[in-house]
Amino acid sequence: MVSLEEVAKLAQVSPATASRALSRPDMVAKETRERVLEAARQLGYQPNQLARSLRQRSSRSLGLIITDILNPFHATVAKGVQDAAEKHDYTVFLFNTDEDPEKERRALNALRGHLPQGLLIVPTPRTRENLKLVANLPTIELDRQSGTPGAHSVMVDNVGGARSAVEHLTALGHRRIGMIVGRLDITTAVERHQGYREALAAAGLPYREELVLPGNHREEGGRVAAHALLSRPPDERPTALFVGNNEMTVGAVLAARELGLRIPEDLSIVGFDDSRWARTMQPALTVVAQPEYDIGFLACETLLSLLRHGKAVQPIRIRLATTLIVRDSTAPPGHASSQP
Repeated sequence: MVSLEEVAKLAQVSPATASRALSRPDMVAKETRERVLEAARQLGYQPNQLARSLRQRSSRSLGLIITDILNPFHATVAKGVQDAAEKHDYTVFLFNTDEDPEKERRALNALRGHLPQGLLIVPTPRTRENLKLVANLPTIELDRQSGTPGAHSVMVDNVGGARSAVEHLTALGHRRIGMIVGRLDITTAVERHQGYREALAAAGLPYREELVLPGNHREEGGRVAAHALLSRPPDERPTALFVGNNEMTVGAVLAARELGLRIPEDLSIVGFDDSRWARTMQPALTVVAQPEYDIGFLACETLLSLLRHGKAVQPIRIRLATTLIVRDSTAPPGHASSQP
């Protein structure tokens, strides 16, 4: 690698002057600055960003910790974060926790060594405790809230989104509507469950605990929960399912097919999250769509604004709207599934 000293020698200046010309050009005369830049171009000099970060005790980098990189929702959120960071010449260090608080803790410890200026994180159930490792680091929580006092967050209207899904099903005439819910120690699942209950109450329908099962945010969990719900006797089986995220929705669709149920003739399904497969499967899936990319992009822009302008007086809590997209997986309940 070409050293700063070699650049300084070619430009006929001291290493200190060369360093200032490259990092603080406003402090160097124009002629000198141009000479140093030309020398750096000729030699192909690349500054040692790590060494500079250690000297300055910070870097133009951000940390991003998500819970499931294989989930298209999280991948799109990460894309939004990266695009916003690159727009402002920041580097993003990405970590994946698989919903495991201990992996999250290790990620935070590793991140500290990179001296980031800020952090964006999709919380696990123990994020509030784990964030003590980086207590002074400006942080934005994505998609969920950890309960950390004063935390900033960018989320969606989970209650309203869930309510719109169930209202759509009740408007079609469904009266036995099951739900596959995520982990109830995570705020998104709690809020979507709340929206489900509110929509049932608004339609004059009772909340039935036996029609709500956990899917643990995973495809296999959704499949197992759907099998249990859809294996009930025909006059007790849900005629419609509302599923709390896209991974569990995949499992629910697979379970319906394994049980020989037709969508939407025997079972209507509404998922939370849109994706390519939801649009292209047969029948195409009715979903509550989130602005995943916007969540990531806006969260990163908000974090960089905090870095530029200093601490916010009040926590920044942004809620983005969801959109119900009606496709082909929902229809009025069929005669074979008619309800009392």
